[in-house]
Amino acid sequence: MVRRVGKKCGGFTYLTILFVVALMAGGLALVGEVWHTSRLREKEADLLFVGSQYRRAIMLYYETTPGPAKRYPRHLEDLVLDDRFPDRRRYLRRLYPDPITNSTEWGLVKAPDGGVMGVYSLSGQPVLKTGNFRVVDNNLEGGKIYSDWKFFHSPSPQLAPKPSAPKS
Repeated sequence: MVRRVGKKCGGFTYLTILFVVALMAGGLALVGEVWHTSRLREKEADLLFVGSQYRRAIMLYYETTPGPAKRYPRHLEDLVLDDRFPDRRRYLRRLYPDPITNSTEWGLVKAPDGGVMGVYSLSGQPVLKTGNFRVVDNNLEGGKIYSDWKFFHSPSPQLAPKPSAPKS
């Protein structure tokens, strides 16, 4: 007597394989989402670091201005090589790219004298971190997109840039 295999078992095996493939696809999608969020958090942390480096460099440039009248750098390149002194000072080793956009182009916060008092990312992506910032970064709280995060040096509160209106 020959047993017929395939009529009853074949459909069950096929459905089981389809179910396993669907579970694996769902698991991979979940892993991809977690990886993407983790990578974005790393970029966010890099942006906070790089923004702080620019703020510190602008502050040092401003504070070391010779003479009584302080001024901001005219260009970001002035932070890499300050030729106002005979010994040519450096406040940054190099111009850092924006970690979010991977571009060397930054938005510039202009000072009243026309110089650069700060930088910000040109990215319109929504932020992950919305609170619990360091004290020096408390102006970043409530930002909805990365371009809302402005890293600037202001010796007085009157010179601080006004927060941008919420975008609808």
